[in-house]
Amino acid sequence: MNIGDKAPEKLGLNEKGEEIRLSDYKGKKVVLYFYPKDNTSGCTAEACSLRDRYDELQTRGYEVIGVSVDDGVSHQKFIDKYNLPFTLIADTGKELVQAMGVWGEKSMYGRKYMGTMRTTYIINEEGIIEQIFLPKQIKTKTHAEQILG
Repeated sequence: MNIGDKAPEKLGLNEKGEEIRLSDYKGKKVVLYFYPKDNTSGCTAEACSLRDRYDELQTRGYEVIGVSVDDGVSHQKFIDKYNLPFTLIADTGKELVQAMGVWGEKSMYGRKYMGTMRTTYIINEEGIIEQIFLPKQIKTKTHAEQILG
């Protein structure tokens, strides 16, 4: 997916098993952020940055939606543990990560494996991608500030 592309309408199931669609957020900009795994240090820092500035993001017309391939139970525990005020998509079938192009080969300690590339898409009120934060650009501890500019 690139700037100017229309984002998928169907985002997937959230932590409660409810289907989430882009049209549910009509009239708002959507911060659709993809992260590797619940309860890991970088992902927790990123989620807490977005949580801490959530009111400001909402005031500026944004809604935040997180996505990982963890299941709904894992997401609910993550939400409860860190008091996250936004929904998390449980993309266990990897449909959305693949559609958005953020599922790929990663490397850690010389070991190669498939996983989610930390990526954030800013989607405008018409469902068009306006901005993309790539993995090397994202600063997990201050990601909300990056979005707010």
